[in-house]
Amino acid sequence: MRPCVIHKIEAEDKRFLLQPGEGSDSMHSTPHYSFAVTRLRTRSKSDGVGLVLTLGTGNELVCEAIRLLSQTLEGREIEEVMHRFGATFRSLADHPQLRWLGPHKGVVHLAVASITNACFDLWSKARGVPLWKLLLDLSAEEIVRLCDFSYLEDVLPPEQAIELLVANQDGRAARQNVIQDGYPCYDTSVGWLGYSEQEILEKSKRAVDKGFRALKLKVGGDDLAMDVRRAEALRAAIGDKVDLMVDANQKWSLPQAVDACKQLSKVSPFWIEEPTHPDDIAAHKTLAEQIKPTPIALGEHVANRVQFKNYLQARCVDFVQADCTRVGGVSEFITVSLLARKFHRPVVPHVGDMGQIHQHLVLFNHVALGHPRLFLEYIPHLRDRFVHPLRLKDGHFETPYESGSSADLHTE
Repeated sequence: MRPCVIHKIEAEDKRFLLQPGEGSDSMHSTPHYSFAVTRLRTRSKSDGVGLVLTLGTGNELVCEAIRLLSQTLEGREIEEVMHRFGATFRSLADHPQLRWLGPHKGVVHLAVASITNACFDLWSKARGVPLWKLLLDLSAEEIVRLCDFSYLEDVLPPEQAIELLVANQDGRAARQNVIQDGYPCYDTSVGWLGYSEQEILEKSKRAVDKGFRALKLKVGGDDLAMDVRRAEALRAAIGDKVDLMVDANQKWSLPQAVDACKQLSKVSPFWIEEPTHPDDIAAHKTLAEQIKPTPIALGEHVANRVQFKNYLQARCVDFVQADCTRVGGVSEFITVSLLARKFHRPVVPHVGDMGQIHQHLVLFNHVALGHPRLFLEYIPHLRDRFVHPLRLKDGHFETPYESGSSADLHTE
């Protein structure tokens, strides 16, 4: 294998307009789906491409942070960078000056994620394999070297992570059937808050006809009664054999969340997502106790492994929605997945990358870690922007076989 050297690093500000109503929720009424893109230039045909999502304004700030943070990677060979990427990740996240702007959250951590994702993409391309296969071919020790376990030593030191990976070798061969069968998905695009009730019902019917067996409805509008009415209408339309998730996007205070979750429980939600502020772990613990057995899902705005550790310790998250474009990229996603596996909580990612990278990561999680084969979120609005877009059949993602992480965007 010829050496693959990073000779230049670029940050690109990519923004895309959406159709009316698309992407709208209780906190984000007019999003412009945007990517802060890291491009690792090499002298070969392939560049490493990393993505993180923003909603438009401020995307340029993440791009500037990418330029500042990535300088230490220039001139390095990708195999050398990835050999102990956990140490590389920690040096990026703990920049002696830029760390002050986080730490491990916000603009600087989004930049770390974009850079990290570009490194994993380039590594896969240099080896000529899709990201999922690269990860599945690594030993337990090699996987653990990709991760930063600082601040986790009290619950998951590196040696325990190795033991967890080794223990899940049993049954791995059978779990590899998912590569041929495809990974199930649920459709978020049917239930945006800006859609009328009629639009939601029509779009949901089309999704079910295409093979989807799980849908998501946005709630958290100004009128709880309207939220409940829309949820009841959708449940009546899709019946009991289709799972229904509801997502408040952090809108409610704790007392509002208790009331809303109890009222929405009548539609038997598969989960209630982001019911209150993502930093308020104590509120989630109280809420979880008061709305049992309704499950709570969160992670879209949980920025790092330490926050996830605290949620898992408090036992107030039922579905871990880690996102490699919110935490520090693929590396920290794997770390969080290891944590969740130890605490026996499934990982169902939020897809700030529109699912392009996460279709690789859920295969790794299921096959290597034994995470249950549940769902991956589907949001199609930027599908045509990708060189190798997600492929669906009967409500399942088909496994990608192109080298890399499927993050390449068409040039425009």
